[in-house]
Amino acid sequence: MAIHQILIHPDPILREKSQAVKKITPNIWKLLDNLADTMYDAPGVGLAAPQIGVLKRVIVVDVGEGLIELINPEIIAARGKDVGPEGCLSVPGAQGEVPRAAAVTVRGLDRHGREREIKAEGLLARALQHEIDHLDGVLFIDKVVRWLENNPEER
Repeated sequence: MAIHQILIHPDPILREKSQAVKKITPNIWKLLDNLADTMYDAPGVGLAAPQIGVLKRVIVVDVGEGLIELINPEIIAARGKDVGPEGCLSVPGAQGEVPRAAAVTVRGLDRHGREREIKAEGLLARALQHEIDHLDGVLFIDKVVRWLENNPEER
C-alpha cells in the first residue's frame, strides 16, 4: 500500500480512456489499496485509477458510509436530475455546479471478482458518476454550468 501523486489537469493522461480489467490479479488488489490510501490521504471522497496514472477501469469512493471499490464500473440506470457542487483532486482550487443524474444504479466487480450492484442517490450517486467519468477521460470542468468561488472550508 502506498500513497501516490495525483495527476493534475492538464496532464494528458487524465483525458485518455481507460482499459477494462480483464483479470483480477494481486496487482489489481494493490491498485485498489493504493487508490484508497491516496484518496484518504488527500483527502477526497473518490479517486479513479487514471488520476494516479493507471489507465484501468478501477475506482474507489467513500462518502462517509464506508469504502466502495469497483472494477469495470458502469452506470446501468439513471433517473432524475440534480445540479450540485463538485471539485476534483486533479483540478485543485476549482469548484463548480455540475448537472448529474439524481440517482444511479452502478454495476461492477469487487476485488474478488464478484458482481456488485449499487443503487445510489445524493452525494454517493454524484461521486460514482464523477469517478466513472474519469475512466472515459472526462473531467467535471467539462460539465460545469456555473463556477463557484473557491471556498476551502466547503471541500
